[in-house]
Amino acid sequence: MASTLSVLTRNRSFRNLFLAELVVFGSDWFVMVPLLVLLPDLTGSGVWGALVLAVDTGVVALLLPFTGTLADRFDRRKIMMVANVAASAGVLLLLGVRSAGTAWLAMVAIAVIAVAKGFYSPAAQAALPNVLDPDELAAGNAVAGSAWGTMTVVGASLGGVLSDRVGAYACFWIAAVGLALAAVLAATIRRPLQAPREADLAPQRAWAAVGEALRYIGHRPRVLALVTVKSAVGLGNGVLTVFPLLAGVYGAGPSGTGLLFAVRGAGALVGPILMRRVLTNRAWLLPGLALSMSLYGLAYLGTSVAGWFPLVLLLVFVAHLAGGSNWVMSNFALQGEVPDRLRGRVFATDMMLATLAVSISQLVVAAVVDTVDERVVLAGCGLVTLVYAVGWRFATRRLSLTDPVPEPAPDAAR
Repeated sequence: MASTLSVLTRNRSFRNLFLAELVVFGSDWFVMVPLLVLLPDLTGSGVWGALVLAVDTGVVALLLPFTGTLADRFDRRKIMMVANVAASAGVLLLLGVRSAGTAWLAMVAIAVIAVAKGFYSPAAQAALPNVLDPDELAAGNAVAGSAWGTMTVVGASLGGVLSDRVGAYACFWIAAVGLALAAVLAATIRRPLQAPREADLAPQRAWAAVGEALRYIGHRPRVLALVTVKSAVGLGNGVLTVFPLLAGVYGAGPSGTGLLFAVRGAGALVGPILMRRVLTNRAWLLPGLALSMSLYGLAYLGTSVAGWFPLVLLLVFVAHLAGGSNWVMSNFALQGEVPDRLRGRVFATDMMLATLAVSISQLVVAAVVDTVDERVVLAGCGLVTLVYAVGWRFATRRLSLTDPVPEPAPDAAR
């Protein structure tokens, strides 16, 4: 079993993919944190921030069934490169957001970035097992799972600090340059990012390809359980909308907002690393997923009654340690259940459900954020996740991931 350090040092293709992911995730937060601070300052309302978050996740959710199909049909490396260049162009649009009258441009820019992410994410996730040797899978997933958390710490904390010191627009320039660099890193990956396809099989039409993936998921209860598990944390993700407002309650300002997002990322970084041992024992995965969802909900219920900002930071860390664990465990389990030819579409469906849940949560919060106390919003989001976790565990109590993966039927292989 490879160590987390050795998989980075000896596997160049994985290292370059991981570095590209770091840059993409870091750029994302160099955009989002300053923007969430900027918009309330320009407009005097928290609604614009909630709408931006909802557009970010909602556009991705709508695109994923089709972009996942493309990730199974076309060169994943080229998809990643083009997506990063397009995202860089979208970030530059944010330089035009200068007043309440131009706040709408933020939604356009974020929509462009979200379209790029909708293409990038399923291609990158589906490519991951192809740049790892079999003995590197557990370590590689732990490292890759920590990328988002690592750069949320760096991007969110630095984004908050730099937004306070040099302004949001400097952060937007940094993000645009970073995304262009990520395209260069993707070009340096040498291993094939997908298994060879049979030459005599004609490409499916988009709807047929999506339908095949949905039938595959629907006929396999284990896969269905795994693609619905991230929705628990997603439905509680409306808490992000109130981070800037919560920091204001404690007088922490933009730096406090950056700290909240940073400890969120720190939890998401530590969670996947701690879960590496769980990944080596598939019997622990389903109970571990239920536990991680429950812990997320309980931590935000605690945050809603905490009266001390350092305690709030600690509880946010715990919540997203659980959320990061949930993400890496479900991804690892899906990689073992789904063949490469369907992996892009299944992972896209998985991400679609998660991001759709996030969008719903953020739109609900957007509707009440100016009239309902921040603590009530936190408690509501935590409770929704906790209830979902209990229901999901009850529904999956008879499933086991230790049984052999069923072979696809002959007609499903065409």
